[in-house]
Amino acid sequence: MSIPQTVVKAHATGNDFVIYADPDGTFEPTPDEVRFLCDRHFGIGGDGLLRLTHPRFVSDLDADTVARLESDGAEWFMDYRNADGSLAEMCGNGTRATALFAQRLGYADGVGGEPLRLGTRAGVKTLVSLGDVTPCGHDVFRVDMGEWKRGETDAFTVTIPGTDGSARGTFVDMGNPHVVSVIGDGVSSLPAVDELNLVVKPVVKPVLESDQNAEFVRIDATDEASDHGSATMRVNERGVGETLSCGTGLCATGVTLLAKTGIHHWTITVRGGTLLVDVSDDRVFLTGSATLVGRVELF
Repeated sequence: MSIPQTVVKAHATGNDFVIYADPDGTFEPTPDEVRFLCDRHFGIGGDGLLRLTHPRFVSDLDADTVARLESDGAEWFMDYRNADGSLAEMCGNGTRATALFAQRLGYADGVGGEPLRLGTRAGVKTLVSLGDVTPCGHDVFRVDMGEWKRGETDAFTVTIPGTDGSARGTFVDMGNPHVVSVIGDGVSSLPAVDELNLVVKPVVKPVLESDQNAEFVRIDATDEASDHGSATMRVNERGVGETLSCGTGLCATGVTLLAKTGIHHWTITVRGGTLLVDVSDDRVFLTGSATLVGRVELF
């Protein structure tokens, strides 16, 4: 196998990963190996695989991209693969799991130290270690997720095969593609967020060639005076299925909620925990926890 004998199981608000360090660039995984490791019955199990390596050791990056990442201060790169073995541009929860892993290995500073500038296929993401933060939990990081791009509000129709009704969706580019639907907005005829069957892949029209992650959101409360709201979200991720959390999906949700309510700061609950999303006119910040579960020795 082209993966090391020892790997680590990690998660960030329930979005779980197999992760390992590859400082010498000798362990780039094959799609079959990713599928094996992420299989929940025959492997270790995870929503994806994270390889912590240097940009120059990532074979799908061209020389100009490597140079740009390194000039932007990214010594380390998060090589993320979906559970089906496909490459992914970005994983917001994965950045936090990777940052905690890098801390434990001595590759990144802890609380009060220098931020980690982590390379991804969607550019450099800067992570600040905050320690314990209410209501997020332990080993919390604040991630500068960078620029966002939003399409026309409610320009897509979203359905779920086998479920009656439809919703309107908004496209958001967070380095990877999302379509966010607000449920209970007086337009959606889908069931309540908690009742949706997201084992089934949602259908988005018009069709996006890139495919997409599909988020379904309920607004729980808003306070215009404090510019803060709370919401509940579920997500079906492309190449994976329903996950307990999706970092870029949380950011896309915050961007969509800003467009619909004018509110910039959100506390969003997913099935894996609670996170904070702060949206400015050109950037999104995501705050949440990460956990290293244990080491696994492969035979």
